Amino acid sequence: MRIDVLTLFPGMFEGPLSHSILAKAREAGLLAVEVHDLRRYAEGKHRITDEPPFGGGGGMVMKPEPIFAGVEALAENFGPGKVILLSPAGKCFSSDIAKRLASEERLVLICGRYEGVDQRVADYLADEEISIGDYVLSGGELPAMVLIDAVARFLPGVLGDPEAPHKDSFSEGVLEAPHYTRPRVFRGWAVPDVLLSGDHGAVDAWRREEGKRRTLLARPDLAKEEEEE
Repeated sequence: MRIDVLTLFPGMFEGPLSHSILAKAREAGLLAVEVHDLRRYAEGKHRITDEPPFGGGGGMVMKPEPIFAGVEALAENFGPGKVILLSPAGKCFSSDIAKRLASEERLVLICGRYEGVDQRVADYLADEEISIGDYVLSGGELPAMVLIDAVARFLPGVLGDPEAPHKDSFSEGVLEAPHYTRPRVFRGWAVPDVLLSGDHGAVDAWRREEGKRRTLLARPDLAKEEEEE
């Protein structure tokens, strides 16, 4: 998979892309991520990428020209891809969306800034708008990093266990069961006996029940959705 990111702050991506699973996936050729400075596609001596909004109001709005030019230049060089605008107005990101996007050959992520982007980007350029939650961030860079990390986990070969992403929290509508490791007793708190029993069937049953219990306690909204389905 190839992911192209259009942003005013390309330096923000250096750390997350250079460590852990994402770095290994890139080194193995399973994932290619290229970050592009939107200013390269802006016109004029000063490479202006934002303007005050029509109708007044505070803040600045990202201009459509550099964004359209950037996406079109990337399509010309690397072929068409699914264009995603990271936006508070988008559909809330989920494990199901990450899994769906992982089936794409190429993604183009547009990172908004300031008061947002010209609406014509959402209406006529982006294939999809995605938000990572009901809160406001300074820009789309952090959401783009979240999306890249979540999508990468579904790519074949990225994780050591190919079934791992399908066992993670949210993959089956519930949270994962608690995990424990050595020591067996820490400050008087012991690991549940069933995990030490060697009975894999009992362990699996315990994990299913604990996952349901945790979901009811911590995310009753997920439990309700599961019941409705």
